[in-house]
Amino acid sequence: MLTEYLGGAGYRVTLEPSGASGLERLAREPYDALVLDLSLPDIDGLEVCRRLRARWDLPVLMLTARGEALDRIVGLEIGADDYLPKPFEPRELLARLKALLRRANRRALPSVLRFGRLEIDRDARSVRLDGVERSITSLQFDLLVTLAESAGRVLSREALMDLMKGQKLEAFDRSIDVHVSRIRAAIEDDVKKPRRIITVRGAGYVFAKQQN
Repeated sequence: MLTEYLGGAGYRVTLEPSGASGLERLAREPYDALVLDLSLPDIDGLEVCRRLRARWDLPVLMLTARGEALDRIVGLEIGADDYLPKPFEPRELLARLKALLRRANRRALPSVLRFGRLEIDRDARSVRLDGVERSITSLQFDLLVTLAESAGRVLSREALMDLMKGQKLEAFDRSIDVHVSRIRAAIEDDVKKPRRIITVRGAGYVFAKQQN
């Protein structure tokens, strides 16, 4: 069921029926994340988590039908990144998986993102163009980072809302458009002909990978 659901959400999913076959598969192919059921027919899921953590650093979402809090605590202590108790809604699993992948992608990115003359320092939460710091709000900085981390990909307003979960943004009152306009005023050479944050009519925005 999950293979079908996640496949429909755009993920390429490989299903392995046992702990041993799952570890063998990981040794042969790279993966972006692992959904690990603790109830496996051969090796206990906690032992699988322990073994994979000794070799690989990929996000692990643990599924458990066990009622003991101790199992969940041990799972997190030995390397699982999140857990989901059964029964659960597939939408919740998808949301948790997306959050794990976002965190993993952010860890892999350098603290300073450079695009031509534009520098975005995620740790210092500052933006510079030609070495001169540009003033934007905290929310606008988060929006800019979200766009920059997905440079080259078109992001709809709804996708931006999802990626900025927890921020007070509403797609339907066009507030994202307002914030994008203010970011452009800070980082574009010509706001009437933007070259960094580009509008894709009817689809959303794309942050240009190649910039001068």
